[in-house]
Amino acid sequence: MNLPAGKRSRKNEWVLWVGLLLLVATICLAFMLAHLRMRAFLGKPLPVYGPIGGFILTNQNASAFALGDLKGHVWVADVFFTRCAGPCLKMSRQMKELQDTLPPASGARLVSVTTDPLYDTPTVLKNYAERFGADPNRWLFLTGSKQQVTNLIGSLKLAAVEKKPGEAASTSDLFIHSTIFVVIDKQSQLRGIFETMGEGVDPDQAKMLLRAAVRRLEREP
Repeated sequence: MNLPAGKRSRKNEWVLWVGLLLLVATICLAFMLAHLRMRAFLGKPLPVYGPIGGFILTNQNASAFALGDLKGHVWVADVFFTRCAGPCLKMSRQMKELQDTLPPASGARLVSVTTDPLYDTPTVLKNYAERFGADPNRWLFLTGSKQQVTNLIGSLKLAAVEKKPGEAASTSDLFIHSTIFVVIDKQSQLRGIFETMGEGVDPDQAKMLLRAAVRRLEREP
């Protein structure tokens, strides 16, 4: 049966409003669930996954940098390499976002460890750091010998595997490595592991939880 034009118009309006209400309800529900998850996340201490092993590496200013320099600071770490044309760029942008959202009074540090130490000299790292607007007093880029770098990456529960000759699709396709961020407390203990990209990951929520973890650990003695 054909409805008169006026009734069809009112029916279309009703369908539109119902759709809008459902959309708003869905958004509100998602926000509430995220808030509840956040409260649950902040309601209990973060687990301790183990201590970080001692190291002495070199930062982007060609200065020695040791684990002891991070004592008393909460820090976030990732692995990358400057020739990477894949996820490293996105991770560095996310690290920059974290740097920019930390309050001025925060003592948190950011640490990016290269998986390509033979190429990523302090000069190369400094150029890369400047490209991303890294604050040299807060965001450190570390290099060293292959063994030193491998030891730290393993201690952080991260991974990096160099591709064999012939396996690389291009000159920038050199490593398969972790795309996660880890959080370390003031006593140099690994306390959190956060995936901010990949299938099924809500990047905004992941970044929110990462920031919350940093704030929570900064409140610990």
